[in-house]
Amino acid sequence: MQDAILSSESSMQDTKNVVVSTVVEARSLSLRFQTNDGHVDALSDIDLTIESGNFVSFIGPSGCGKTTLLRVIADLEQPTGGSIEVNGVSAEQARLSRAYGYVFQAASLYPWRTIANNVALPLEIMGLDRKERKARIKKNLELVNLAGFEKKYPWQLSGGMQQRASIARALAVEPDLLLMDEPFGALDEIVRDHLNEQLLKLWDKTNKTVVFVTHSIPEAVFLSTHIVVMSPRPGRIIDIIESNLPRDRGLDIRETPDFLSIAQRVREGLRQGHSYED
Repeated sequence: MQDAILSSESSMQDTKNVVVSTVVEARSLSLRFQTNDGHVDALSDIDLTIESGNFVSFIGPSGCGKTTLLRVIADLEQPTGGSIEVNGVSAEQARLSRAYGYVFQAASLYPWRTIANNVALPLEIMGLDRKERKARIKKNLELVNLAGFEKKYPWQLSGGMQQRASIARALAVEPDLLLMDEPFGALDEIVRDHLNEQLLKLWDKTNKTVVFVTHSIPEAVFLSTHIVVMSPRPGRIIDIIESNLPRDRGLDIRETPDFLSIAQRVREGLRQGHSYED
């Protein structure tokens, strides 16, 4: 059993006077689905610890359990074995206390609501007064560089802008943890690169803990403090790769020896799981 302990190093962030706390703790986690053809083991024997302030990416082939593991953290799926805690409580308690924001693969914005009103939706559900909703909408649209687009409708925005609005909506509940399920997977490479840069800046500003699902090796290496490499079904952790890249980085870092070395280790981990082909 692999014990995947994720922690920040001084090369990634200044930890002076910062109390490191555990955000996600999974032990011997497994999940088995029952189907008409029998059972399917989606996750097997997952040991994972994610510390506060880290940016952690899950990478692996389709069907390896990346999204399933993210959904277990979010209490959208329930494990059939082992245990998981989020912020020291059960995943269910964390969900009920709105400890996380969730960004889906599609922006999932309501077309009849303006961007401001889409961001406001979870705040309305929470029962916040109009003044507080307005303040949070303004703050989070500014964070994702969408100030001035409050009165636009989703269909008036590009795909990348819609995803930024979706991120603003997730941040509006002021979660400690941001869960992101391939949010840029459907976008072209140019837009994706731009949003990767913006996401890193957003992470740096907010110091949120981010768990990010991706199929892209360059994206995982560019964004992450730690990369969790997963095997084909049943989903297991093959390797945990800790990044030594500086926290303040641009896209040009992808041509450096350090970046290429980390990317090569990811490929080797995927090959070890019989999931990667050149």
